[in-house]
Amino acid sequence: MLVFSGTRVFFFEPGIVARNSSRLYDRQMRNFIFHFLRERPASPQGYRAILRIGLPLVAGMCSTTLMEFTDRLFLSRYSVTAIAAALPAGTASMVLQFALSGLCGYVSTLIAQYAGAGRPERISCALWQGIWLALAGALVLAFSCLGAGALFSWMGHGPEVAAEEEAYFSILNLGGVFFLLNSTLGGFFIGLGTTRPVPLVNFAGALLNIPLNYALIFGWAFFPELGIRGAALATVAGWALSSLIFAVLILKSSHSRDILGNWKPDRDMFARLLRFGAPSGVNLLVDILAFTWFIMELGKLGLAELAASNIAVSINLLIFLPMMGLSSAVATLTGNAMGKGRAKDAFLVARNAMRLSLSYMLPVAACCVLFGDALMDVFRTAGDGTAYADIRETGIVLLYYVAAYSLVDSCNIVYMGSLKGAGDTLAVLLILCFAAFFCLILPISLLKALGLASLHSLWIVFTAYVMALALAARWRFLRGKWQSIRMI
Repeated sequence: MLVFSGTRVFFFEPGIVARNSSRLYDRQMRNFIFHFLRERPASPQGYRAILRIGLPLVAGMCSTTLMEFTDRLFLSRYSVTAIAAALPAGTASMVLQFALSGLCGYVSTLIAQYAGAGRPERISCALWQGIWLALAGALVLAFSCLGAGALFSWMGHGPEVAAEEEAYFSILNLGGVFFLLNSTLGGFFIGLGTTRPVPLVNFAGALLNIPLNYALIFGWAFFPELGIRGAALATVAGWALSSLIFAVLILKSSHSRDILGNWKPDRDMFARLLRFGAPSGVNLLVDILAFTWFIMELGKLGLAELAASNIAVSINLLIFLPMMGLSSAVATLTGNAMGKGRAKDAFLVARNAMRLSLSYMLPVAACCVLFGDALMDVFRTAGDGTAYADIRETGIVLLYYVAAYSLVDSCNIVYMGSLKGAGDTLAVLLILCFAAFFCLILPISLLKALGLASLHSLWIVFTAYVMALALAARWRFLRGKWQSIRMI
């Protein structure tokens, strides 16, 4: 990918800027594939280092994706109402959960920078500030349940769907304390670069969640049939098990003595976490709010359109969530490089991570285009096959949009992770706010005012929104202002 600005030519590899140099440009174009293969895999910023940290995190996100996917899959077999309610309610619950987890989980970046700077005594202090924030955030999640009924009534969905949405939302948020604790406790291992425990713990939660999903949704043995409520309870149970295992592993680590003796709140560390972590949490809040608003607008088009969109987005999450592990790896390696005062290494990390991300996204996007019918058939609802036929045909077309913006999401995954790892979270927040308003909310509002709003026009706008985010994140990263930020 190339961006032209005056006499400058920016090649898509971060950190490589060619000014008036056609020879360099030609050489890069001819040797890209060869350069990809010959890159020193064992270098501190090479593919092996990224994969060593990233692959366990990708595996951990796969377990989270598996939990979400089985929720949707079982609910789609349970009833159309349940699958139509699951995504709006789940997305609404994630608005606060992800915002707070972004704040709590930012301890991983602080820990990475302290580890890079050779200051291990500050690691346990950073971890405890994240734990205190997680407990405070749990109170916020609990109070949010009081407005659940009014929220889903305001969305304009049917009364049956709204009732299911309220139940799903309330249970997930009441159990959200475990979700926040997982972000903090998992951030301890991510920041240290010892990420192997993360997928093992997450898979343990998934192994409990999946059979509980089936048992509590449909009713089995002595378990009652709870439908969408059962799916939420199974998810909370998986989170709780993961939190318990994380706590045990941390207490058995080499940092256990410091952790047990450093539990008191620390004003300086707490201020650092809020200063850099709060924009990171609000980043997620803005992103999820924009996405929730988009889902709400789709819901106003009709039940079939909402159900087809929910399935397409569920498949998209199956594609995207594992790559969040790669983003965390990029943030960790960037934070470690900045802690050492070596910003040049962060450019190398971003370049190599971009290649790895594209090598994953290209075949996955092709599968969405070539095998969309098979993917939609996985979600076939029990009962009326005629009603699902319309959902299926619509969903196949929507997967084309998913394929298109999934490729662009490679830029978001890498560059957003790099900027967050360097502490440039305020810039990321401004990018998200600007893009959400001018590239998503305003265009859809204009389409509605002009009477042009339809399922496809809304999805086209959303695809353009993702592309705008990617271009803005790339532009910010290449400007390099993040190199002057000092977090510690």
